[in-house]
Amino acid sequence: MKSIIVNLAISAEEFQRLYEGSVKTVFAHSIDGRSIRFPANILRPYVMHSGVRGTFQIDFDDENRFKAINRVG
Repeated sequence: MKSIIVNLAISAEEFQRLYEGSVKTVFAHSIDGRSIRFPANILRPYVMHSGVRGTFQIDFDDENRFKAINRVG
């Protein structure tokens, strides 16, 4: 299984647009400089009043399909 680590800082207002469905995809850069896009709904377990902040490991299979996300920092 492959993984990528990203630092995210999404404000509550930005995530509200994601939650409402007007935005469905998050674009980010990994800590090693790669670009990644993933469905916004995978972040729902990590939403706080201030939005989504932290370092996350995103795991995906050999066909680049999402498998899991975990906060690592």
